[in-house]
Amino acid sequence: MTEPPAQRNIAGVRLHPTGRTFECDAGSFTLRPGERVMVEDRRGLMGAVVTVGSAERPVRGPLLRVVRRADERDLARAQTHQQREAAALTFARERARARSLPIKVFRAELLPGERSLFYFSCDHRVDFRELVRDLAAELHNRIEMRQVGVRDEAKMVGGIGSCGRELCCTTFLPQFAPVSIKMAKNQNLALNPTRVSGQCGRLKCCLVYEEATYLEASRHLPRVGKRVATPEGPGRVEDLNILAGKVRVAFPDRPAVVFEAADLQPIGADAAAPPDQAPADHTPEDDGPAGIS
Repeated sequence: MTEPPAQRNIAGVRLHPTGRTFECDAGSFTLRPGERVMVEDRRGLMGAVVTVGSAERPVRGPLLRVVRRADERDLARAQTHQQREAAALTFARERARARSLPIKVFRAELLPGERSLFYFSCDHRVDFRELVRDLAAELHNRIEMRQVGVRDEAKMVGGIGSCGRELCCTTFLPQFAPVSIKMAKNQNLALNPTRVSGQCGRLKCCLVYEEATYLEASRHLPRVGKRVATPEGPGRVEDLNILAGKVRVAFPDRPAVVFEAADLQPIGADAAAPPDQAPADHTPEDDGPAGIS
């Protein structure tokens, strides 16, 4: 019989203002959301903000460890460090423009060990060796440039989605799931790029959340365009309210009427057709810009 996972005093911390929350071993500390702490990371001692208060929780893999609460000196150092990173980012953007590089530098990290990491996005590969030389001469340390996609850029920069909440990828999503335009169609959404695309310009990650629910509910509904028998005579399916289980049926000689799905029966060849099957698994190739042709 498998033993239950060990329980430890676990808190949720955020290492970067727009980063996601990590589980952390709080040791003997009682931590509340908003407190500043120092945690031991693979890169050294890092400042963090508590986002989830400490409590006894099961341990899941290796964890960061809270060393102590941040004091005034830690906060002052963190503020100075943020100012240096902001200055380095501004300099990198200026040099990229001066060298006419078609890249967008959006984040700079000055790491322990005399190393600086710059994140940028670009539609194609570019030669940024001259930019690296400029940055090395200015910062006097080793420079690493890291190119990321538009989704990763949105995750690292952060922002507010159309729902009014912080971006899912910034706050809690551990990784990106493949999203396709079929999901928007299955959920009967308006295929408008401005409605189904997120801040990154790609299809919204939240289209995945209710996909299974919509697929299960739609199995019991006729498809749009199919002929059905209704209590008021034969008609053709015009629209579906999938979650409510209602079907709007159009008639040739009078206005459309909304019926419960249980009150309808398929007509003719449709009656012999097998139940609707769920669409094939979505492939990563479907996951692209939310342009609707």
